[in-house]
Amino acid sequence: MTTHAAAAPGSNYLTNGFSLKSWLLTKDHKRIAILYMISITVFFVLGGLFAFVVRLELLTPAGDLMEADTYNRMFTMHGVVMIFFFLIPSIPAVLGNFLVPIMIGAKDLAFPKINLASWYLYNIAGVITLAAIAMGGVDTGWTFYTPFSTTYANGYVVLTVVGLFINGFSSIFTGLNFIVSIHRMRAPGLTWFRLPLFIWGHYATSLVIMLGTPVIAITLALLAAERALHLGIFDPALGGDPILFQHLFWFYSHPAVYIMILPSMGVISEIISAFTRKKIFGYHFVAFASIAIAILGFLVWGHHLFVSGQSIYAGLVFSVLSMLVGVPSAVKVFNWMATLYQGSISRQTPMLYALGFIGLFTIGGLTGVMLATIGLDVHVHDTYFVVAHFHYIMVGGAIMGYLGGIHFWWPKMTGRLYPNFWSKLSAGLVFVGFNLTFFPQFILGYLGMPRRYWSYPDEMQVLNVLSTAGATILGVGYAMPLFYLLWSLKGGRVADDNPWGAYGLEWETSSPPPTENFLHDPVVTGGPYDYAELERKRG
Repeated sequence: MTTHAAAAPGSNYLTNGFSLKSWLLTKDHKRIAILYMISITVFFVLGGLFAFVVRLELLTPAGDLMEADTYNRMFTMHGVVMIFFFLIPSIPAVLGNFLVPIMIGAKDLAFPKINLASWYLYNIAGVITLAAIAMGGVDTGWTFYTPFSTTYANGYVVLTVVGLFINGFSSIFTGLNFIVSIHRMRAPGLTWFRLPLFIWGHYATSLVIMLGTPVIAITLALLAAERALHLGIFDPALGGDPILFQHLFWFYSHPAVYIMILPSMGVISEIISAFTRKKIFGYHFVAFASIAIAILGFLVWGHHLFVSGQSIYAGLVFSVLSMLVGVPSAVKVFNWMATLYQGSISRQTPMLYALGFIGLFTIGGLTGVMLATIGLDVHVHDTYFVVAHFHYIMVGGAIMGYLGGIHFWWPKMTGRLYPNFWSKLSAGLVFVGFNLTFFPQFILGYLGMPRRYWSYPDEMQVLNVLSTAGATILGVGYAMPLFYLLWSLKGGRVADDNPWGAYGLEWETSSPPPTENFLHDPVVTGGPYDYAELERKRG
């Protein structure tokens, strides 16, 4: 890709107004991304604290730190906060908001006011959910399975559900903005197959958001109506069907896994290309793999219902479809590995996160294929094996991608460089701490330790202690970027426009970018990741 885009000299989006009003009423996508980053970080810390309390309880076989009911609320609130308020919005709302318009050569997203409204809805939803937590929380697990959630749970189910319902609109607003912007606001010359893979990942994610989120919103509304009005929808005692809830819930919640992982895959493609100085091997296959994952993701929800009494023939179909979704995921991994092969690999911090992502996501993906096999799934259903698999995808995949992306584009977002030593140390701690936390849980699950249990047999303590020790290391690894990134805002070296020598429209403008992103509209005349052309231009 060659471009003709001149950056604006002097002021940038950070210096374009310093008042609180200039931030709270901004329609600049970059400022909204920063606002999202602050909000999401708060929820990430909160969700992490809930997880740490759960791991502390599991240090000893007996339930001796808290009551069983309190333990139920802790893991439920960890799941609710982490999934709905961190993992789902993290990369789209922060990195997507900041980068999608710049990467397509636009001045902003298609609907700036809706973009700002999405942030306000996110925070309103967060406050409502935090109010439910402050009043005593909810004890249903993040899946809200009925009839427990509609009839028997004694927490603040309805209030929590209202928070999640509102939060869904925040996601829809973001997805709508991305789809319209990518279709209608691309720079002249920026055809579909000149788009960065980051954009393909966000486009596929937005499709899933738009098609799936209304389903979970309606499902949660029905749940709240049944609990508040005693309507017979899911509760068999009232004539309802609890399995219907599971179908509706997983019709959204399995594709939601791809809402969390597809943007992360887009980030990894950008990082690998930049730090190997090569075009992504099989660009078209990787782009179409994003769309294939988004489509197949809607066809596999039934593998969560293998033990629900679902027909064995339906289970067989869902098993085969679940294995099929592994094909486009494997295409991405194979193409990343082929890109690395004989590449000029630079081991900068973002690349460490990308390499960590490939390893952890591969383990999570392979164990996902194992769980798609009905016989094994029945054996390990609702055990720690599933917990470990889920976290290898969500934490090993989504969060590694988020942190890799933050470290990759931080100089562009802030105009400052962070300290290399501390950032590499943090990446190492995250990788070691993560594996020490979750790999023992594969063994615990295979041995039969159920998830969501408050106490366990004595012979399982060693593995649980290892897991808690790993969680402590992981917590330190996650906390470190908060300090050195904040420090870099004042103490970090000034970053130039393209500190990594990377390729793409975002590196053609200044660091930080001007409010209008580019002084003149960019014109794209070549394909993506053309590092050979970049090297020729540099002489």
